[in-house]
Amino acid sequence: MSKTADLTDAEFEELDELLATTPAPLQALDASMLDGYLCGVLVQPRLIEIDEWLPNIFDYDGGLLPESVDPAWLARIRELVARRHAALNRAMVEDGWFDPVVLDLDEQAPVDPPPPEGEDAEQAQARATYEAMGPISRTLMPWVAGFQHAALCFPELSEMDDDAVMASLARLYRHLPAETPEEKEIVATLDREHPLKDLDDAIEELVVTVADLCDLTEAHRYKVESIRRDTPKVGRNDPCPCGSGRKYKQCHGAN
Repeated sequence: MSKTADLTDAEFEELDELLATTPAPLQALDASMLDGYLCGVLVQPRLIEIDEWLPNIFDYDGGLLPESVDPAWLARIRELVARRHAALNRAMVEDGWFDPVVLDLDEQAPVDPPPPEGEDAEQAQARATYEAMGPISRTLMPWVAGFQHAALCFPELSEMDDDAVMASLARLYRHLPAETPEEKEIVATLDREHPLKDLDDAIEELVVTVADLCDLTEAHRYKVESIRRDTPKVGRNDPCPCGSGRKYKQCHGAN
């Protein structure tokens, strides 16, 4: 199989299972969060190599894998993740579209399970914030949380002085729990001015928004720095800087 071929359904499932066996106490991203994370890496205003972004998938809080980790396990994860990264990049560049890994909520499960025993005030507030979200945002939240993880690991995107970039990020982050009054106001404004009909509509907006970010940051990502000379340029009729006394064109500039 081509190294750039996208993952099959079986390989997505394999990758999810491999990540789930990440050594404790690390908490690796699941398949949906990983997909959002990879997109968050790809739309950064600079190219980021795999050795820089790969470690962040193994722990949401920045923990590092132990040196004793199984090298075959790590190599297989790297292979699968690199292929998904390449496939997403190709799809965004060539098609302006990609199919995100979004896991449907289990309709048979209770929407709001009873609070766990021993829940503290902070956990209760977080649960209440989550329960206040609509079903669409609950479904997309893991993917967007993965994207935000990339934005936190690599803050260059969030620090761009570009209103279009900020507006795009707001459209994505509407699917995260709104905790501050400002965040709640932004979500309310988006829900009012850009309502989402259903999950398919929301996924389409998510993909278009990420594709927009890819376009907005492309010039920065592939910018080639101009070569700056430490010394003034020597003219062909100027004395050669080697000190021979001959003109540059007759000395070191003859070739």
